Amino acid sequence: MYQVGWDKQQIKITPKGYAMFGYGQWSHRAYEQRTALYARSVSIVDQHGNRLLMCCLDLGCITHAIRSQTVERLTQILDSQFDENQLVLMATHTHSGPGGCGYEALYNMPTPGFVPEHLTAIVEAIVLSIQNAIASEQDTEIFLETQHFPEHTAVAWNRSIKAYNRNPEVLSRTEAETHLALNREMQLIGFYREQKLQSLISLFGVHATCLGNSLNAYDGDNKGYAAAFSEQALIEQGVQNPVTIFAQATAGDVSPHFHGKDQLKIRNQIKGEQEYQYAQQNGRYQSELALTAVQQTIPEKLQKVEGKIDAVMSYVDLSNIEIPAEFAYGQLGAKTSQPCHGTAFFAGTPVDGLGAPKFLIKGMQFLADQFHKQKIKHPKAADFAAYQQLYASQGPKQILLEAGAKKILGQPIGFPPSILDPLIAEMNRQVKAGAIQHSPLVPSVVPLQIVRLGQLALVCCPGEFTTIAGQRVVDTVKQTLTAQVSIERVWLASYCNDYMGYVTTYEEYQQQAYEGGHTLFGQWTLAACQSKFKGLAEQLLLEKTKRHYDEMTRPQPIPENELAKRTNHGNLKTAVSQGEAV
Repeated sequence: MYQVGWDKQQIKITPKGYAMFGYGQWSHRAYEQRTALYARSVSIVDQHGNRLLMCCLDLGCITHAIRSQTVERLTQILDSQFDENQLVLMATHTHSGPGGCGYEALYNMPTPGFVPEHLTAIVEAIVLSIQNAIASEQDTEIFLETQHFPEHTAVAWNRSIKAYNRNPEVLSRTEAETHLALNREMQLIGFYREQKLQSLISLFGVHATCLGNSLNAYDGDNKGYAAAFSEQALIEQGVQNPVTIFAQATAGDVSPHFHGKDQLKIRNQIKGEQEYQYAQQNGRYQSELALTAVQQTIPEKLQKVEGKIDAVMSYVDLSNIEIPAEFAYGQLGAKTSQPCHGTAFFAGTPVDGLGAPKFLIKGMQFLADQFHKQKIKHPKAADFAAYQQLYASQGPKQILLEAGAKKILGQPIGFPPSILDPLIAEMNRQVKAGAIQHSPLVPSVVPLQIVRLGQLALVCCPGEFTTIAGQRVVDTVKQTLTAQVSIERVWLASYCNDYMGYVTTYEEYQQQAYEGGHTLFGQWTLAACQSKFKGLAEQLLLEKTKRHYDEMTRPQPIPENELAKRTNHGNLKTAVSQGEAV
C-alpha cells in the first residue's frame, strides 16, 4: 500500500497577445482563453518514506527555467523531504499554451522574448498543486494496465512515413497505413481507494496539434480535453476531486491529423470551430480507452504495483558525446556535435504546421549545400577540421543555423535583412541589443531520468522522440534492467524536465524530414541518449550508497542583464507592431 495524493491548479495566465509555443509562427498569438490550462500533480510515498512527485502541465514543453525554479521552491518548502531526482515534470505539448517560458533565446523569438510573468504563474501552479497533493495523501493501491486503440479508431497517424519505413525492425507501411506506423498502446497507472478508481496517469504518444496555427486562444488541445472528460466521468461516479493526467509517450512522428492521400485537402476542411470539435473528439478517444482499461471495480484483473520508489537523474551535454561502438553500428569515433537546425526544420511539417514558403526553403537548401562544399574544399583553412567534424556528426543535414556557434550559413546571426520575416527582425533586434551574446540559443545540457515505481521503470526523456527512437531507448533500458528481476515493465514518458528538439533514429535521420532537421545534435543523437540511459539504468540497479554518476552538472547560468534585454515585458505592442511592419 502506498500513500498517494493528487491535485490540480489552474495556470493563471491572462492572454495579452503573446505568441503561443509550438508552431514558431509570429502570427500565432493568444488573445482569448478557450479552456483553462492546468498543472496536475500526483504524490506517491512508499513504505520507506520515499516520495515520487509527478506533475503534468498543459504546456508546449518544460524548460530549464521552469524546472530549476520549481526545484528551488520545493527545496525551500519541503527541505530534506524533497529529492529533485524524484521530481518528474511533464508537458502535454499543447501548441495552444503560453510561450516565452525559457531562458534560452531561440524558441522565445516569436513571443517575442522572455515573459517573466508566464514563468512565475507556471511555477506557482506547480508548487501549489504539489503541496496540495502531499496534503491529500491517503492509503491507495496502484495498478498498471495497457490497452491498444483499435485499428479503426481515428486517433493518430505517422506523419513521416518515409523516414519510419527506413527502420530495419519495422513492417514497412504504405501511405494508406500511416495509422499503423506508430505505437497504438496506451499505458496506464490507476490509483484506487476501496477498490474504486480515483485518479489515473495515461501515457500515449500523439501530438497535441488538433488545433492549428491560425487560432488565437489558449487551449489544452486533445490531452487537455481527455483529462477534462475523464475527471468529469469520475466526478459523476461520486469521486471527489479526481485528477487524470494524459501525458505523452513517443509522439515525435505521430500526428492527430490524417496523413496519406489528399492529406492537406482533408486537413483544410477542418477550420475554426471545427478544430475545437476535432480536438475534443480526439481527447474523447483517449479518455474512453483509459477509463475502459482501468475502470474495473475488481482491480485484481490488473497488475498491482508493489515495491520501492527510486530514481536516478543526470544532466548530460548532448553536444559533446563520444558514442560507444555498440550504439554506432560498430563505427569508431562517432560523436555528437553542437546543436544545428537543418533546412527541413524551417520547412515545418506538411499537415500539422507548414514553415517557410517553398521558394525560400529551396534557396536555403542551395545556400546550405554551397556553404558545405566551400567548407570542405580548403583543408588549410583555420576552421577546416572543426567543420569536417561538424559535418561528420550532422551527416546529410543541410545546416542553416549553427545554434551552438550562433551562426547562419557561417555568418554571425543578425546578418539576414529584417525585411525578410518578423522573426528575423526580432532576432536582429536582440542581437543589436546585446541580448544573446553570452546566452545559448537552445539547451545543450539536459536532464535524463529513470524513475522506479515498484516493478515499473519510467524512462523520462526531454524533447520529442519518434516511435522507433523511443522504442530503442526502452529496449536498451529493459536489457540493462533484466538483471533486476523485480522490474518487469519499462515505459517511456517524453517532454519531461526540459526541451531540446527531436530525437530520430539514425535511419530516420537520413531522410531529413522535419523531425531529422530538428534533431539538433546530429545523426548520433539517439545513440548518445541510449548510451547515457544505459549508464543510468546500471546505476539504478545499485544500492544508493554505491552509486557513482554525475549529479552535479547543470546548464550554465544565463546572464541576467541579457535575459532582461530579451524581455519584452510591457513592450509587447511595440515589438509586435515593429515585426508586423517588417
